[in-house]
Amino acid sequence: MAYTNSPLVSYTKPSPNHSGQRTHSIDRITPHCVVGQCSVETLGNVFLPTSRQASSNYGIGVDGRVGMYVEEKNRSWCSSSAANDQRAVTIECASDATEPYAFKDVVYQRLIELCTDICKRNGKTKLLWLGDKTKTLNYSPKQDEMVLTVHRWFANKSCPGNWLYARMGDLAEKVTAALGDQAPASLDNAPAAWSKDAVNWALENRLLLGDSSGNLKLRENLTREQFCVMLKRYHDMLQK
Repeated sequence: MAYTNSPLVSYTKPSPNHSGQRTHSIDRITPHCVVGQCSVETLGNVFLPTSRQASSNYGIGVDGRVGMYVEEKNRSWCSSSAANDQRAVTIECASDATEPYAFKDVVYQRLIELCTDICKRNGKTKLLWLGDKTKTLNYSPKQDEMVLTVHRWFANKSCPGNWLYARMGDLAEKVTAALGDQAPASLDNAPAAWSKDAVNWALENRLLLGDSSGNLKLRENLTREQFCVMLKRYHDMLQK
């Protein structure tokens, strides 16, 4: 499978703390609480030292911006479980520093959007919250299913905190509803075989970002304005 990264990302700071290419396809999402109302830049600095031995694929800052620290194609070090992290996209979310580790609404809404985008790009039409560790870890997701897991199942931690844990069912329902509402548009997110390499290159280099919901609309006509924006992004990429 050719993995892509989220077009919702506005900040990237690669962490050296990962295990390289995944050994399992993505069929889980594991949201975490940061235990601090921090920015995506701060989180990037936290994951930068090799001495930290920790990372995540994405982070959502206190203002709702999305950062990327480990590409989706690679396994992050986030959930105290190698088996989980090999198959999960991990997301650190800004939160209060004390229980119940509450999220700001902008962070929770962006988490819904990011999970929707992750499911869509990985060919999933529903996100499941089974609510039980044993049941979840023994469950084999169908090809179109993504499953939610939590850090507290793999370590003696509260993560993702009681605030989000109580909303995991709501998260799954809202993402699944969004995937259903956007099913026709999501068809335009899947490149044809002949264009897949080029589309993935454009996504990886942030020339192609999609709309605010992550819809790429690959089969819609390109306006002159959009063409100018893509040319400018290409120019800026060459200057780096």
